[in-house]
Amino acid sequence: MIGFLRGTLAAKQPPQLLIDVNGVGYEVEAPMSTFYSLPETGSPVELLTHLVVRDDAHILFGFLTQGERRLFRDLIKVSGVGAKMALGVLSGISASEFAQCVQDRDITKLTKLPGIGKKTAERLVVEMRDRISLSGIERTTAVPAASQGPVQPADEAFDALVALGYKPREASRMIAAVDHRELNSEEIIRQALRGAAK
Repeated sequence: MIGFLRGTLAAKQPPQLLIDVNGVGYEVEAPMSTFYSLPETGSPVELLTHLVVRDDAHILFGFLTQGERRLFRDLIKVSGVGAKMALGVLSGISASEFAQCVQDRDITKLTKLPGIGKKTAERLVVEMRDRISLSGIERTTAVPAASQGPVQPADEAFDALVALGYKPREASRMIAAVDHRELNSEEIIRQALRGAAK
């Protein structure tokens, strides 16, 4: 198991990162909560990781905090919740907000996350109540990363939302609700996810 990576941030295209560790490029998938706090490309970075082994692939997931990784690991233990859905949950809500939803049995807020229907939300509340506590989740402050000046930030945001589990039509609607003329792709995604959570 790979526990963490320390190296140089070679590339970032939500939800994927490329970390150069002594000349070896590790492809990592990360939630938007991690993306918001990443430094500029070419900067040193350290990520906690979780390796998911499937028949057709080995996928490495990266997180900036222990709380995010702990929540990810708890989520994928829930029946019917896979790694992609867990990544979508962490991208749409902070770990502390998720813990609060579970404590409050807030099914409505949970169903606004990508791929989470009413039955899955109810299962999350039942199965996560005993595993999660507000004190056990680290609060993280999301800080937008510096703009990388992509040619089409709205297109990048659309691709990232689809990769996180939103249907193309829903992703388009979410982006259309954001005034994104002066925003980079990460900020468009952040505002779109905030809007979807309301």
